[in-house]
Amino acid sequence: MFQQKLCIALMSPYGDARLTNDEEIRLMRKTGFEGFFSGWGGLDALKACRRTADECGMLYQSVHAPFGNARKFWHGTDEEAQASVDELTRCLEDCAEVEVPIMVAHVFIGFEDHEPNERGLANYEKLMIRARQLGVKIAFENTEGMEYLDAVMKLAEEYRDAVGFCWDTGHEMCYNYSEDMPGRYPGRLIATHISDNLGIRDYGGAITWIDDLHLLPFDGAGDWEGIARRLGMFDGPLTFELTTHSKPERHENDKYARLSPEEYLAEAYARACRLAAMVKRARDEK
Repeated sequence: MFQQKLCIALMSPYGDARLTNDEEIRLMRKTGFEGFFSGWGGLDALKACRRTADECGMLYQSVHAPFGNARKFWHGTDEEAQASVDELTRCLEDCAEVEVPIMVAHVFIGFEDHEPNERGLANYEKLMIRARQLGVKIAFENTEGMEYLDAVMKLAEEYRDAVGFCWDTGHEMCYNYSEDMPGRYPGRLIATHISDNLGIRDYGGAITWIDDLHLLPFDGAGDWEGIARRLGMFDGPLTFELTTHSKPERHENDKYARLSPEEYLAEAYARACRLAAMVKRARDEK
């Protein structure tokens, strides 16, 4: 028995579609997980996940918003920017409809631009206002483009009731040069995406999506004692974002794909329990 619920991402958006969402949620519950998050996929898909969650007694922890258009909030045409705002607004509204409390969102996608602007901030503020109206929290996640996240989180100081931070432990290593991302936003952590990683492969420090592996905890280069200490300040669910799917021309995740879904989830749950025990010890030692 741990002090925090253990949750995990549905695997189908990450390249493993061997089970339907219904089958996977039920298998997660049977394995021991107490909650999950899903991608968006529209209102009907969320309603189906909600029905299964209620039947299984599972926490529907969050919905991950689409992020392919995140750059357009800042640098798209007026029409592209508004369409991107509308897309995430619909996702927020669907979260409210099915009573999912958190929508996780990226604030940027890409590796070239490093100049957030007032136009993008105004677009993200529209989402913050709508989230406050709906009673759904937005958790902005650390990805590439820390300048954009810093700007959005500074704006979000005025919307603390509706906006927080989602800490992706793997992204911290491969996109954020292993900076202490929760430390940049003290008191703002409301969600986690926990996974391991191997850091930035390029000797010169160039970051790329190919390094974003989402390995099982303890299979990479993560400082898990340090991660556990930092998680000790968080009292929400410990949510894992993992994948059995290797990135192009990489093979670190191939060993997971060779496991059956039952075997993989059993291993993921064992790793989750190991980390939860470390987090509990870190909290107890304070």
